[in-house]
This record gives sequence, structure tokens and C-alpha cells, in this order.
Amino acid sequence: MPGLFITFEGIDGVGKSTQADLLETYLVDLGRSVVRTFEPGGTELGKSIRQLLLHSGHVDARAEALLYAADRAHDVATVILPALEQGQVVIGDRYLDSSVAYQGAGRVLGANEVRDLSVWATRGLLPNLTVLLDLDAEAAVARRSKTGTAPDRLEREKVDFFEAVRSCYLDLAAAEPERFLVVDANDSVESIQSKIRGRIDALLSAGA
Repeated sequence: MPGLFITFEGIDGVGKSTQADLLETYLVDLGRSVVRTFEPGGTELGKSIRQLLLHSGHVDARAEALLYAADRAHDVATVILPALEQGQVVIGDRYLDSSVAYQGAGRVLGANEVRDLSVWATRGLLPNLTVLLDLDAEAAVARRSKTGTAPDRLEREKVDFFEAVRSCYLDLAAAEPERFLVVDANDSVESIQSKIRGRIDALLSAGA
């Protein structure tokens, strides 16, 4: 497709939104049309799913994985694919790698099984680039505690949960180095953004 699909991944508190905002500004300055989306909740249907996932009571692990897949399927069909077909740049805050890490590893449902579900839900669509902002779990939890916002259902998980998620993310990146860019989230905001823009420039030069 003529568009470019970029996703940001990492455990909660690593700075995905900040880097996505800066990248959007950079791309717009280059004259590119940018569409932003996020998971869960990037569509009207997704808003209802987000409420169930993050701000309700207990959700069974398999039901959780299925709800994320449903949110993602609708987002791909109604937002992401149409934008890519029009040649736009889509910047996503989380995508299928989140489910593989959070539900596959964190919930111990099996990374391969959860990935298969997400690949089916998204019609096999993978990003051109996935930026993984890597940070150890204790540091990420400390960052989140300084935001002053109440943690959602997933953010209330224990440090061990997030370490399992982080480990899975790193395994995913090692398995697909051509798709992933792993950046140390301890670096300065400017340094991280510079590394991201370097990969983006290479993709644009290649005609992506």
C-alpha cells in the first residue's frame, strides 16, 4: 500500500505518546498527511471496549485477549487500512505486539496463540516500523506514579507482570529486527526522537 504504518510499543510509562506527538509534527512538517490512532479505543466502538477493558471489574484473560482483538480488527478496517490506501502515514499507539506481550506473556496465554488471533483480526497487516521504547519495569512504575493520574486496571498489575511483558517485547524485536527499532527509554526525549527520525527518513527514502 502507498501509505506508511508506524507503531509505538512498550510497557506503560515509557513515553510513547510524547514520541508519537513529536514524530507527527516532524512528518507534517515534511508535508505528509498523518492519521493518529491508539489501542484500545481508537474508534467509536473501541471507546466502549476500552471502558470494559481498563475501567471495569475483573475480565477473564481470554475474554481480555478477544476484546483487544475486536478493538484492533475494527480499527484496522475503519481507520488504518483506509488511510494507508490513501497514501497517508498512520501512527499507532500500540498494536498487535501489545497483545502478544501483555496477554500472551503477561497473562500467560501463549505468545504464539495470541499472535495468531491478532494476525487473523488484522488481516495480516503489520507495521512498516515498530518503535519499542524499552525500560525496566520498576523505573516505568516509578514514572507512572509521578503522573498524578489514577492507574487503570492493567496499570495496577505487579512489577513481575510488567517484567514478563518487557521480556516478551524484547524477544519479539529480536525475532523481527527489520521491523523493530529498540530505543532505550532512559535516553533524552531529543535523543530518542532523533533515532526514530533516522529510521523514518530511511523508510521514506526507500519509497515507503
